[in-house]
Amino acid sequence: MDACSLVFEREIEKPVFYLNQQVGSRRVDFLVASTVLVELKATTGLDEHHFAQIINYLTAYRLQTGLLLNFGQRSLQFKRFIKT
Repeated sequence: MDACSLVFEREIEKPVFYLNQQVGSRRVDFLVASTVLVELKATTGLDEHHFAQIINYLTAYRLQTGLLLNFGQRSLQFKRFIKT
């Protein structure tokens, strides 16, 4: 928790599901308020592969909202994902 009272966890192990069956686990970069996945990158640019990765993570972790942040450019790149 920080000064803004925003509850988050860093590098926590989350179960991964496939067809409603747990098939393993993976660490997430950040999980905010137990509902928002935050994925961090440091690349020359975000592309469709990064977008597919976070969409797959949202499905596997059974989450609805994700935020992809890229620190590899001169200014911060970001994209929000809502799984419907």
